[in-house]
Amino acid sequence: MEIITRINNYLVLMFVLVSAMSMLFIISSAEMSNININNNIIDNVKQKGCNLYEGKWVYDESYPLYDSLKCKSIRKEFACLQFGRPDHQYLKYRWQPNGCNLPRFDGKDFLWRMRGKHIMFVGDSVSDNHWQSLLCLLQSSVPGSNMITVPNNNTAISTVKFQGYDVWISVYLTHYLVDIENEKIGRVLNLDSIKAGETWKQADVLIFNTWLWWYRSGPKQPWDYIENNGKIVKDMDRMAAFRKGLETWAKWVQTDVNPSKTKVFFQGISPFHYHGKEWNEPSATNCSNETTPVNGTTYPGGAPSALTVLKQVLNTNTSPSKPVHLLDITLLSQLRKDGHPSKYNGFHGMDCTHWCLAGVPDTWNTILYSQLRS
Repeated sequence: MEIITRINNYLVLMFVLVSAMSMLFIISSAEMSNININNNIIDNVKQKGCNLYEGKWVYDESYPLYDSLKCKSIRKEFACLQFGRPDHQYLKYRWQPNGCNLPRFDGKDFLWRMRGKHIMFVGDSVSDNHWQSLLCLLQSSVPGSNMITVPNNNTAISTVKFQGYDVWISVYLTHYLVDIENEKIGRVLNLDSIKAGETWKQADVLIFNTWLWWYRSGPKQPWDYIENNGKIVKDMDRMAAFRKGLETWAKWVQTDVNPSKTKVFFQGISPFHYHGKEWNEPSATNCSNETTPVNGTTYPGGAPSALTVLKQVLNTNTSPSKPVHLLDITLLSQLRKDGHPSKYNGFHGMDCTHWCLAGVPDTWNTILYSQLRS
């Protein structure tokens, strides 16, 4: 009788194990099936030669991709609904490329593919805007992913970790990418120096951005002198300084980044909306009354000169062996004159530079996701 009981217990245990293994296989197969489906979408986009950056904004009732009021990590500068923005139509637009579809952001798939990796945004407060968008997208997609804040002695870095996937996502705040050094004469913007690169190159994915601060002057300018080619001057042509800073950064990428470990992106130029003549509203002096995108696929004001400089530097100062992938978000963002916080932010000042969350940066991250997948 005891032998029969042991045999029955053994059979029950084997049945449980086989059932569990079968369930795991079914789940894994389902996940892989979803991944394969999304891969096919990406492959179709590539095969058609689709340019994800040319298109228009279309109204889509299924948007936004998350409820910003439930995303606790949003800075007060970007929390438009929290600070009383009355119109909600700006939340309902989806970027539609010409000739193909941009795959919808899949946070679970993103984390699964990035497991064990470190993603770092490097740049000014627009990079922070971009970073916080990604955190909200992931939190809403995988609410049980156990996101924690990682302590860091470096005040320039903020990091969170999605523990269930061992994915680290950071933002490193730097206005110019190149260094500001404290010298006896004062603060010197050194266009030839990048000391923070040792920290950056530890990441597996780097997304760079700079432009917002290059034309700042007066009290808001965080430097007193510029050093260029070993010579210190009080000031210089700002676009020329921007170009030189980018060239120094590109040289750093080519000499210091290991392409077998780290994939490098540049975010492109995020536009401002303070001059209505750029979108055929000459009387507008800011974005405060804008509630809909620019209609169509072109921006009347044309591309900013900074974008031309950026593309020239990328074309002439990077190599196929150490590529930099341009997230060319300028045009699609120019069309979103309605996407800024305006006065609906924690400082109650007019902000037509940053972006509401949820909002335009979610599309930047959707494109980043598609590029990482491809």
